[in-house]
Amino acid sequence: MSDTNAKHSTAMIAGGCFWCVEADLKKLTGVHEVVSGYAGGDTKSPTYENYAAGGHREVVLVTYDAQQVSFRQLIIYAVKHMDPTDGAGSFGDRGKGYAPALYYSTATEKQIIEKVIEEIDNTAVYKAPLAVEVLEQPQFWPAESYHQGYHTGASSLQYRMYRKASGRDAFINEHWKNETGTTLPSDTATSDTKPTEEELQKMLTPLQFEVTQKDGTEPPFKNKYNNNKEAGLYVDVVSGEPLFTSLAKFESGTGWPSFTAPINPEAVTLHSDEKLWAKRTEVRSAQADSHLGHVFSDGPKAAGGLRYCLNSAALRFIPVAELEQAGYGQYKKLFTETNSD
Repeated sequence: MSDTNAKHSTAMIAGGCFWCVEADLKKLTGVHEVVSGYAGGDTKSPTYENYAAGGHREVVLVTYDAQQVSFRQLIIYAVKHMDPTDGAGSFGDRGKGYAPALYYSTATEKQIIEKVIEEIDNTAVYKAPLAVEVLEQPQFWPAESYHQGYHTGASSLQYRMYRKASGRDAFINEHWKNETGTTLPSDTATSDTKPTEEELQKMLTPLQFEVTQKDGTEPPFKNKYNNNKEAGLYVDVVSGEPLFTSLAKFESGTGWPSFTAPINPEAVTLHSDEKLWAKRTEVRSAQADSHLGHVFSDGPKAAGGLRYCLNSAALRFIPVAELEQAGYGQYKKLFTETNSD
């Protein structure tokens, strides 16, 4: 919605995960505010837990100074900071809730959007035509407070790891690395940078640092999660990436928290470890590359026969009741489905 009599105008954009769209648009000169939220569905007051079921998308509402950046420049910048060719989602996030869309409030804005799409298609910079929907701007519902500014503060490391794993920055740079001006911010690649050893030492306890970064091992039995029986999610203490759930946890008698399987096969990577007297298989987190522990073949046969023996110091536990507030609301259904069986 543009107002030539006011300094600030607004625009709505959907480009996948709103954490990333918000972070990128805040770097554009002339942008005053970016708020993450939901729009386009048929339910009122959507939440992170139910917005997709209500037909909404993750969107951002941008307030900008039209004297510094035009609506056209804003749209071009937004398109270049998403995958506009994927109409079924965005990178690893699938479904309409993550599909790209550009919204208009006037006939002029609609014409501008359609012209930008046509121009970018004509450049053939992408191997496929743009699949961005052009829609009239619907009602905007702000997302929960913990989603706002997710790329900053305590959640910044988790955001950086998520963004790196998604491939968003690599995709942007592949297609637009030679562009200048308002096409790419100078610090686009910073989210791909792994925290320095000094940064990690500041954010981790000495034991957490020793285990995750130096392949250390904590004492058996005298650790935080060996006896934890509460329902919830275990994430990487460094990046916050989801790794295991309490549903796969079992009592192994070894003194370390043990699991039959990760939350999905891609959550961890396996490596040969011959540092001790016997050859073992090391387990590391896929995104942060944190040392987690080792996997053995003496687990419960009914559950596949594997035992992921992990260090509590490499993990952070999030109870089911706190999943949504912590930004893991999509995992609540795992526990609901189990309880309904």
